[in-house]
Amino acid sequence: MNPLPRPILFLLLTLGLLTPRLLAGPGTEAEVRHDLVLTLLSHGPERHELLHQLARSGSKVAASVLTSWTRGEIYAYRTPGGKTIPVTLEEQEDAKGLARAIRIDTGAVLVDAKGKALKFDDSTLDTIDTDMRLRMDIQQAIDVLSLASPVPDERRSAAVKLGNSGKMAYLPYLEERLTEEKIADVRRTIEEAIATLKLGSSDPSVQIKAARNLARLNALGAVDVLTQFVANKSADPDALAAARIALRSIQEHISLVNFFGTLFRGVSLGSILLVVSLGLAITFGLMGVINMAHGEMIAVGAYTAYLVENIFGSGITLPFFGFGLHVPGLHATGSFYESNFIFAIPASFVTAAIAGLVLERLVIRFLYRRPLESLLATWGVSLVMQQGFRMVFGANNVQVDSPSWLLGHFSIDDVMFGYNRVFVVGFAIAIVLGTWLLLTKTPLGLLIRSVMQNRRMASCMGVRTDWVNMLTFAFGSGLAGLAGAFLSQIGNVGPSMGQTYIVDSFMVVVVGGVGSIVGTVYASLGMGSADQVLQQVLGSPVLGKIIVLCFIILFLQWKPGGLFATRSRNLD
Repeated sequence: MNPLPRPILFLLLTLGLLTPRLLAGPGTEAEVRHDLVLTLLSHGPERHELLHQLARSGSKVAASVLTSWTRGEIYAYRTPGGKTIPVTLEEQEDAKGLARAIRIDTGAVLVDAKGKALKFDDSTLDTIDTDMRLRMDIQQAIDVLSLASPVPDERRSAAVKLGNSGKMAYLPYLEERLTEEKIADVRRTIEEAIATLKLGSSDPSVQIKAARNLARLNALGAVDVLTQFVANKSADPDALAAARIALRSIQEHISLVNFFGTLFRGVSLGSILLVVSLGLAITFGLMGVINMAHGEMIAVGAYTAYLVENIFGSGITLPFFGFGLHVPGLHATGSFYESNFIFAIPASFVTAAIAGLVLERLVIRFLYRRPLESLLATWGVSLVMQQGFRMVFGANNVQVDSPSWLLGHFSIDDVMFGYNRVFVVGFAIAIVLGTWLLLTKTPLGLLIRSVMQNRRMASCMGVRTDWVNMLTFAFGSGLAGLAGAFLSQIGNVGPSMGQTYIVDSFMVVVVGGVGSIVGTVYASLGMGSADQVLQQVLGSPVLGKIIVLCFIILFLQWKPGGLFATRSRNLD
């Protein structure tokens, strides 16, 4: 009996070694490196089978080595004993232009018999060459590698890329991955990619089934592919009809997604306005004080969040009037460092409340019942505070990094919900509920409402009106500080950041009704939603803002007291 030729024997041996691995799925790094060496040193059909196995591994090592191979950066080092070791050279070279060699099989530095690292010039080693067909197979393996990544987002992105490639060669990899995928969102993306590729099939029955699957999945990314397919008049009529139905169904789904997405953005923008305006609703609505320094209370809260973050980190040196002030840090790491924003929230409230208390004691208490003087005085205070921020923290804006649990988003039926926007909605609800409980369920709230309704009568009843005014103003300023803490997570912190929101805040309070917390809630959500809807319809943020302002002017002509006008002996 004649022995088998060596190439066939090697092929059978390789396939025999790989069969258990194909059933077992991705291997360890050592197994991946072993397969890389076999791939680099083999020839013919077994090399393609090995590339297929590497593509299923999801290994970053395999992706790195294969990418280097396509660039001609994999070399063959032949030992004195005649053994061939695939290596790659480090980027860092010594004074002679030589670099250390890294073994593909172990990832370690190549050394001689004495343990000394060997260095080479790329011209002294033979390159493991590739031809055009092999480079195509390698690139295909590189494209598929992310499909088996342990990170779901990478698998999802890889599926989208392969589905949009239009290459039917990727179809077996996607179908194979679909049987193994456990996460529903990734499975759906892979199904979309498979249906998108099958739409390019020459079989009309396959095209019809693919179009129906795309319609069932509401595949937003398949709109362009379906549009191109519908434009092809030479396609099968039944397939064209199925593609038109699918395209119409997806476009209707897109309209719903845009509607609910706009609605959510409007609610989140309204929640931001609510958080910013609620403190002003206390100081202006309940106390009748026109506080133009309200924006600077927002900046106090934002800078407090900035300081807390740096205290949890490595510390910071502030300009502090040109002298320099070093604030030491805790050098926290991990979850403790990520919790810095949790500590920044109450700290922002306290610091802004203290700033408001000082402002009330030094300026505001002399200006009650004198709205014009309070407007001018607080405007001057706002300018002084802005300059103080520049001298303490510097004139440039600073960045407050968001904790990891506020980054990213989730989706419900393709409607995207950012974690930071969901947080501000919940944050606004909590603040409104806390304010309502304070005003209606606590002794301090009873005193605040009594002073608001009739200051002289409350004073005659023994209420310390000065003390109530001080605490009320401090509470309103503290709410502004809370707003600043959150605004630091969605934008830069600067000396004049509060001026961006002061006009909108006054509009919200006036439209809602002076002194009405409920009116502030309705006005902020209504203005935020109207702004987003008009931007979506008109396609111009500036024009949308102008129309909202015109609507507010007309509304106040109709109802000067706002949505919920507060009537009392003091205001009649």
